[in-house]
Amino acid sequence: MVRRVARNFLLILPLFFVPLSGSASAQNSSLDALLDSLGNAHQIRQVAISPDGQRVAWVEDGASSHGIFVCTLESPESTKRHITAGSGDEASDEHAIAWSPDSRQLAFLSNAQTPDQVQLYVAKATGGDARKITELTGTLDAPAWSPDGKSVALLFIENAPRQPGPLEPMTLPSGVIGSKIYEQRLTIVDAATGNARQVSPVDMYVYEYDWSPDGRQFAMTAAHGAGDANWWTAQIYTLQADSGAVKALYKPELQVAVPRWSPNGKNVAFIGGLMSDEGSVGGDVFLIPAAGGAVRNLTPGLKASISSLAWRQGGEEILLLESLDGASGIGTVDVQSDKLTQLWSGPETLSLGGGNFGLSLAKDGKIWGVVRESYSNPPEVWAGNMGDWREITGIHRAIRPNFGRAESIHWQNDGLNVQGWLSYPLDYDPSKSYPLVVEVHGGPGAMARPLWPTTFFDFTLLTHYGYFVLRPNPRGSFGQGETFTRGNVKDFGYGDLRDILAGVDYVVKHYPVDNNRVGIGGWSYGGYMTMWAVTQTTRFHAAVAGAGIANWQSYYGENDIDQWMIPFFGASVYDDPGVYARSSPITFIKSAKTPVLTLVGDRDGECPTPQSFEFSHALETLGVENQFVVYPFEGHLISDSAHRRDIMQRTLEWYDHHLK
Repeated sequence: MVRRVARNFLLILPLFFVPLSGSASAQNSSLDALLDSLGNAHQIRQVAISPDGQRVAWVEDGASSHGIFVCTLESPESTKRHITAGSGDEASDEHAIAWSPDSRQLAFLSNAQTPDQVQLYVAKATGGDARKITELTGTLDAPAWSPDGKSVALLFIENAPRQPGPLEPMTLPSGVIGSKIYEQRLTIVDAATGNARQVSPVDMYVYEYDWSPDGRQFAMTAAHGAGDANWWTAQIYTLQADSGAVKALYKPELQVAVPRWSPNGKNVAFIGGLMSDEGSVGGDVFLIPAAGGAVRNLTPGLKASISSLAWRQGGEEILLLESLDGASGIGTVDVQSDKLTQLWSGPETLSLGGGNFGLSLAKDGKIWGVVRESYSNPPEVWAGNMGDWREITGIHRAIRPNFGRAESIHWQNDGLNVQGWLSYPLDYDPSKSYPLVVEVHGGPGAMARPLWPTTFFDFTLLTHYGYFVLRPNPRGSFGQGETFTRGNVKDFGYGDLRDILAGVDYVVKHYPVDNNRVGIGGWSYGGYMTMWAVTQTTRFHAAVAGAGIANWQSYYGENDIDQWMIPFFGASVYDDPGVYARSSPITFIKSAKTPVLTLVGDRDGECPTPQSFEFSHALETLGVENQFVVYPFEGHLISDSAHRRDIMQRTLEWYDHHLK
């Protein structure tokens, strides 16, 4: 049956739907309070250190503090200033900060004066009115000053119909499909006059770029055709700033990201490897002469996945930000000797707050800004010498975790040393027996890492209600090097599921977990693995599949990013349909017995809604207990707060009903 409810989303409810009980309603009220608390935490969207290392700027989203802020490292609290093009209220979206070479000005994007359109602004770092530079129509992103400080480059999609990126809600199809492609072009804006000049070719989509030290060229990752689909085929190019002439520098075997020009102008460094999602970066570091030539892998065999990099002054050493064994690390590599040095590692997550920015390092190569967070510590901005950072923001000093502690664990399977994070129930009592839920991360090119919980499909919240939560990093994950990341190529669902099941065995053996009360869930690739798991084993007694994939064969023709599949399956579905069928849950659907809650957005381009329809329809036909919920106007990442809340409420009730 179909029912429309007050929150204006469509629920497809089979006959097995169990209405909320009184106790469940009371528990959901508790969950509301917990989600409200998490919603009050501030998000750090970007951090950037000034070239002279004296100031740090960041972008913050929160109820009590919102927008762009800057302060000195010496006196953060007394020198903190709000940089804005308007009132700086929550209605304004101000982000994408970039320091001028002389450290005196900040360029940023803002819709404060034009609500429906962001523009480029420049403001003094010491405060004062911001000056609007551009009058453009479309999407703008990733501004960066030229080395001489006279112009600002940015990425611009003229007259874009929506925000770019495969996570965003797709435009509903109509008319002649594919007749219009909106390319993201590298554009140079004169800082004095605001004159904007689109430099890159009209038929090329630019994803990332970096100025050459002399300001005459760019290194960039780019591809021809639609942007969402072709990131996986992007190449390294150089682009002449004056003429727009493009030269192909490197056509990779797999994916490339984060191109960075060396300070001496001789080389371009970049990250290359097997990556399943745009923006989820992991791999080895490669070096290529800027004039063209042989490519050299600087980190072969490294037991980590590099997520970002930055050149040290002089151009002889590269600083590496690592995804390392489920956590974070920092290292360097000497470009002459390939010598690797591990400088720091810790059970936390280091980031730049997201976005297309890379490591934020001062010109001296020693002082940098970073966002630090973990399961027990909310995100804060830190800055200073590497490993000796000073807390800058202190936004969440009064916040204490309202969920269980987490620890890194390891287990053996198929000769592999597999890592995962195990979160304990909040009021843990070793004399009691607890249910366990496995949360499988997306990707597969990603990693379960120590992060402060959010309001979107985050199973850390289940620990508040008496659950153990296991977040495994099976083969295919980042964190243990390229060989491990490539461990599920042409083998989706097989070796990775064995790794997960071995992790469950380990937890059941060493912790007070009831083997008859084990559930599984995940979003995206985690949703696929959930659908797959319930067709391969009856080990799990409840499942929640978010934005999953039921049938790789039909999926190939439905999604907007089909190019990502070739490196993982070895061929297109038209050339080797068997390898796709072999890993499809629908192939083995008659083995499914586990109750499944299926969730998806109705405009998901990465894992389209029909995949969840196909899976739910099969369960319903076979008489397997299930519930299916579709959220309107949502892409792959659910953004509406009411929808996020509903997802967590349904997830908690589903597990409670079947595991408690």
